[in-house]
Amino acid sequence: MRRRLLLAVAGWLVTALVATVAGIAVLSLLGGSLTGASDHALAPEEVRAELAAASPRPPLPSSSASADLSAPTKVFSTRGGTVIALCQDGLIRLRSWSPAQGYSVDDVEPGPAHKAEVEFESDQSELKVEVRCGSDGLPVHTVTS
Repeated sequence: MRRRLLLAVAGWLVTALVATVAGIAVLSLLGGSLTGASDHALAPEEVRAELAAASPRPPLPSSSASADLSAPTKVFSTRGGTVIALCQDGLIRLRSWSPAQGYSVDDVEPGPAHKAEVEFESDQSELKVEVRCGSDGLPVHTVTS
């Protein structure tokens, strides 16, 4: 009885070893690896293309807007995400926006305009953040569900 059990265990071990070796051999023939890592480095253009495809991001500020670092800027945090806005020449512009965990960005009107807005949505709710320049020249926001 004990010998039978030992033979059965040995048989399973041999089978597992053969399956593992066969899997590694197939991966080698296909040019892959166990970790998924590639054996060649990506060119800078390939890295940019991969990053652009992986996650959408807000547009970069234009050179004229980024030149004035003294423009009044405020950060607004809501349950749907975070918005950074600045007032320049009486117009509001969203500098960046980032959804909170569980939310995504549905629609953006970044400005420059008299008002800018971003909509964050989750499976359960939708949240609109509207930003304007206040009478003091600082960004102010309102949040609606």
